[in-house]
Amino acid sequence: MNHNNYQSCVAVAGSNPSIIKDESLCVECGHCLAVCSEEIGVAGKRIAPAGSETENACINCGQCSAACPEQSLQVKSEIDDVRAAIRDPEKIVVFSTSPSVRVGIGDAFLDQAGAYAEGKMVAAIKTLGADYVFDVTFSADLTIIEEGCELIKRILTGSAPLPQFTSCCPAWVKFVETYYPQIIPHLSSAKSPIGMQGATIKTYFAAKQALSPRHIVTVNVTPCTAKKAEIRRPELNDAGKLLGEPSMRDNDYVITTKELAQWMQQEQIDFAALPDMDFDSVLGKGSGAGVIFGNTGGVMEAALRMAYQSLTGNPPPDKLLEFQPVRGLEGVKEASAEIGDTTVKVAVIYGTANAARFLEGDISGYHFVEVMTCPGGCISGAGQPQMHTIPVTNDIRLSRIRSMYAEDARMTLRNSVDNPEIQQVYQEFYKEPLGELSEKLLHTTYYRR
Repeated sequence: MNHNNYQSCVAVAGSNPSIIKDESLCVECGHCLAVCSEEIGVAGKRIAPAGSETENACINCGQCSAACPEQSLQVKSEIDDVRAAIRDPEKIVVFSTSPSVRVGIGDAFLDQAGAYAEGKMVAAIKTLGADYVFDVTFSADLTIIEEGCELIKRILTGSAPLPQFTSCCPAWVKFVETYYPQIIPHLSSAKSPIGMQGATIKTYFAAKQALSPRHIVTVNVTPCTAKKAEIRRPELNDAGKLLGEPSMRDNDYVITTKELAQWMQQEQIDFAALPDMDFDSVLGKGSGAGVIFGNTGGVMEAALRMAYQSLTGNPPPDKLLEFQPVRGLEGVKEASAEIGDTTVKVAVIYGTANAARFLEGDISGYHFVEVMTCPGGCISGAGQPQMHTIPVTNDIRLSRIRSMYAEDARMTLRNSVDNPEIQQVYQEFYKEPLGELSEKLLHTTYYRR
């Protein structure tokens, strides 16, 4: 079946790094088009000649695949590439897992949706052949430090326009670059957590362990299909540029939670029977603030905790450790927080269609705006297992969200600035937030598409 006009389904270019489409399975049910137009706000925005396969400028979020009951749309797999790297005796394969993976992976193997399965996840990846397994909550904390310092600098000095928008969701960044390029100066220059993780692994970690960066293969396990596009952005080779190897990428591969589950099933790994294992050290410790990064509102809550302590010198109060106004499944949430002498006005948005409506209104007066593309945040990324439920239900989303907040509440370390491993990496390597080396490796630029 050849869909030339795409009036009832989403077009997918053959070069799309995130998703693929089997036209023979498409029954033109319209589910993919509905989510792309109503929630993502991309279908119908034409930036190429009618009839071309890039007629709709895909932002790689993959929500069309999550809504496809026929599996005509699927995640483009990189499992075979990662397997090949593991088999290569010269390669050192370093996995990093995003916060939401630990509350999504169990959905493929356990009866309880949203089960917090961090220890078994690490054990499974080790069983598959990883040399190291790191936690991206480490770099979520790193992101909060850099992004939070950038926000404070904007508020106090006017160094860049307000509001500052988050930049950790690559589908949202591409949405801005494609449809709202006038907002680019408002985007935080901070890389996403995996962007910071990859650059840090191939510089700081490699030097600390006396490993050749050329032999390191970085594999990110994420709930997000857009990360597959993000790591291929040409400018994200900062570690290589610093080391005189500009062809070396900061990150080599992205596999989704769903791909990880499929790989484990192929290898007949009994997930439920695995003993819990800890992340490897050096880049293995994250705070509760880093854990909640995957929830809508989580980045905002983590940033407010950091900003409060940085500006007042005091630990954040209980109200900011459970900042209810930014939690929940409303598409747009607004709140204010008193931080020292400043009332910080914030907004939290998921769904780029919601973000478009926000951008078309009056954005003056806001200081910080978090945007995630997927419903409920990364916990509902298109790369998450679906427990045979298409589309994913809000009950499943809420189970994952609650699981992340419960882990944060259990932790004694709940603020990114208190993470001793973050303090160590600054003392030994980056020296200071927004410093010369931080700017080189932890920040990036955007461009009009």
